[in-house]
Amino acid sequence: MSNNGTLLLSKIIDDNDVQALTRHNITADHFKVATDRKAYEFIRQYSEQNRGQAPSYATVVEQVPEFFYVPQVSDSYEWLTRRLVNDAGRSDFVDFVQDPNGLQALFNEHQNNVPLLIDKITEKFDNIKQRTDVREKVGTDVKNDTDKFLAEFDRRKEGKSFKTWKSNFSNIGEYVSGNMYVFYAKSGRGKSVIASIEEALNMAIQGANVLIWSMEMPWFEVLVRLYVALSGRKGLTQVNVAGLDLNGGFDANDVRSGKMAHEFEVAFRAFIDMLNAEIPGNIIVRGVDDDDFSNRTLRQLDTDILQTKADVVVVDPFYYLDYEKNTSKTAGGDAAETSKRLRRLTGTRQVVTLAITQADEGKEVKDEDGERELALPEREAVKKTKALLEDASMLIAIDTDYKQGRGLVGINKGRNGGEGEFVEIIYVPQIGVVKEMPKGDDLITQFDF
Repeated sequence: MSNNGTLLLSKIIDDNDVQALTRHNITADHFKVATDRKAYEFIRQYSEQNRGQAPSYATVVEQVPEFFYVPQVSDSYEWLTRRLVNDAGRSDFVDFVQDPNGLQALFNEHQNNVPLLIDKITEKFDNIKQRTDVREKVGTDVKNDTDKFLAEFDRRKEGKSFKTWKSNFSNIGEYVSGNMYVFYAKSGRGKSVIASIEEALNMAIQGANVLIWSMEMPWFEVLVRLYVALSGRKGLTQVNVAGLDLNGGFDANDVRSGKMAHEFEVAFRAFIDMLNAEIPGNIIVRGVDDDDFSNRTLRQLDTDILQTKADVVVVDPFYYLDYEKNTSKTAGGDAAETSKRLRRLTGTRQVVTLAITQADEGKEVKDEDGERELALPEREAVKKTKALLEDASMLIAIDTDYKQGRGLVGINKGRNGGEGEFVEIIYVPQIGVVKEMPKGDDLITQFDF
């Protein structure tokens, strides 16, 4: 074992700079030599009791006689800490591989589930790697990192740094890569239709690769809805809804059952053959009934993002993910930790994430005709975990009523503004008609008077 720990502590004593340990994120675990660890702990304790001062080498040797003080160490803190953490990482790696309670124990426990075994091993190696990261610089310097800023400015100017995708709805505007958007509504109020189908399809039409983790719906049902939604945009059929003639698509029930009139089936098959031309991007669906979809951890999601080269990720619903461990031991901590890590994954992979969750149920109000009045849920009604509210770049509330053929899409939190804005939508998903209510002259052209 090298003496990098001894050299680092000796330099700290000479320089009276105990804060060097904090600046470089050095902890007791990095000192694998027992004597160095004892000296580290004494120096920390002494500093806390003496207003940040370091003890003299004589005091350290008195308390830890086996510590071998080295005077006048001229090496930099960066060099010493880098070598120290590398030594620690190497030691941890060897211990994990050789210890009967390490790698071998994991293999024995999970050998019948290889994907889970690989996840456990990868998690352990990630922990070792994190402890070996040396932080030589914190953040971005406003005055001295102007070259870094201008380089990013130019990348954004050229459209290379991040991507944006237009929403179907004017109040949302556009989605920006690296951000998480949370959709929520009461049960059965169209949150999956709006986010997993309409918004996902809209971005794929713009050229995005979209990955949908559908943890409630089977893959066939998701594809039915996507095909019907796309046909609705093409206006392949004429339908009458509440006395209004609308351009719509194939009927979802007919497609779902496979029982279509002959002429409609011919048209539907021809429509399917044209998908490459209609969708410049792509949509990959993992459905609840997929045999290989038992692992729903964020690590698996990360793998799927890389394999599919996804630009957009839909998590439907968030609360069916395999939650991360609750290290805080607080109520709801598992979901909160999962939300935080999903937000971090979104930024790391520079994807747009649409996360879907439920809203708390509340009382319904009906008008004088007995129809339910549409009402967007309040931001406090986000169910399962309030952490989603905090981690979202935008919180999007939904309420729809297919019987009335209408709905509302509103913003209850927006980091770039728009809070409180909502749009009314035509909502007839059965035939693929889900769109913002037209205004002015556009409204007149929608209907056949």
